[in-house]
Amino acid sequence: MADFAQQVVEGLGAGAIYASLALALVLIYQFTGIVNFAQGELAMFSTFVAWQFVHAGVPFWLALALTLAVSFAGGTLIERVLIRPVEGAPELTLVIVTLGLFLVVNAAAGWIWSFLIKDFPSPFPSGALHGGGVDVGYSTLGVLGVVAGVMGLLYLLFRYTKVGLAMRAVASNPQSARLSGVRVSRMLALGWGLSALVGAVSGVLVAPVLFLEPNMMGGVLIYAFAAATLGGFDSPLGAVVGGLVVGVAETLAGAYVHAIGSDLKIGVPLAVILVVLLFRPQGLFGRAAVERA
Repeated sequence: MADFAQQVVEGLGAGAIYASLALALVLIYQFTGIVNFAQGELAMFSTFVAWQFVHAGVPFWLALALTLAVSFAGGTLIERVLIRPVEGAPELTLVIVTLGLFLVVNAAAGWIWSFLIKDFPSPFPSGALHGGGVDVGYSTLGVLGVVAGVMGLLYLLFRYTKVGLAMRAVASNPQSARLSGVRVSRMLALGWGLSALVGAVSGVLVAPVLFLEPNMMGGVLIYAFAAATLGGFDSPLGAVVGGLVVGVAETLAGAYVHAIGSDLKIGVPLAVILVVLLFRPQGLFGRAAVERA
């Protein structure tokens, strides 16, 4: 029983990282209807920016704050330069744009920082809490706390601020929001910036675990897609819950299903995506689309 509980704890820690990137995916989809395949690469690039600040001698938390500011500015710039010109284009065009952005960002990171693996400092102390035969690492607690904090700040933003209300209006109905005086283009840029900021948090959380290199977010992006699909692409809460569920399911499957083991765990999120799309395409917390005849 203690071993099972240990696996669940480790799964929650991994799931929190998936949840943070899934949350970034959901934010962009809510505001623009775009599934951003480059979200993981943007998070990776932001993490390299944080590494550069730290490598230059900037204290970690100040480096993180500067990185979040750079990520937010970069997200808004991407929306204005790349996404706005193709606004209203067919979905395939938007998919190709984000895939192109994926390749460009990955290549740019390799060109600037090389493809050699780099160490990234953990923001949390080493060690663990012990109790009931279960070890809960401080890093796991820190990751869960950061994701909970990000979710709480987003809730406060969308619930109690005018900017958040305007962003919710745009996410719900851009045409009606525009008629109400909301500057939709500005809100869309803010949505991309906010998503890039949340993605940067995900990259900083995962880098100490996987090591920092340009391809580090490839597998994490698949888990994040599974989390967003499970929870619902129009539900930030669903993204967090989906990430935790996927993390626990992956860890338990790797530990107890011998046919999967540690080598085939990547099949778990793919199976989650397939099952959800077959039986509940809108996800657990998503809203089903209703069309009038």
